[in-house]
Amino acid sequence: MITRERAIELVESYLAGMDWPGGGPAPEVAVYAVEEHSVGWLAFWDTAAYARTRDARLSFGGGGSHVLVDLEDGSLHFVPNARDLDEGWEDHYLLEAKGVRRPDPLAAEVRALVRSAGAVAALAHLRKRAPKLGLPQARAYLTAVRDGAEPPEELASLTRTEPRWPLRPVERLAGPAE
Repeated sequence: MITRERAIELVESYLAGMDWPGGGPAPEVAVYAVEEHSVGWLAFWDTAAYARTRDARLSFGGGGSHVLVDLEDGSLHFVPNARDLDEGWEDHYLLEAKGVRRPDPLAAEVRALVRSAGAVAALAHLRKRAPKLGLPQARAYLTAVRDGAEPPEELASLTRTEPRWPLRPVERLAGPAE
């Protein structure tokens, strides 16, 4: 588990060794904010002058950039949509960087409803929350969940909301950390 302090060290080390475009001396940069997320630490960086003063005139422009430090292994990633906190960026990161898809949160709701109110109520809830599922698809989803399994990905994908913007590729910058 990577701590906040270790995340900052990793980002600062990466920035210190980064090749800057255009040659010439590297600008002095610094981490100015760190946010904890379920997948890691989102570290925001910009010029050191901006980090000290928060004066936008001293910024690279656009508020600098950011790096995600993976909570488990300390690897560094650029996740474009994380900056805007777009819906689904953490799931997108897990899938692209680790090949892991989180369980569909709707499945837990449907499973609980099957137990408490029955299959008909669970099916009605599912159809209301996931209108992209047709009746045969909703029944297949319900059957899988009722039987204790996760719904197949082709059905679970129909329950997810679309992000506001297309999710751009995740780029591994460094790591995992030692």
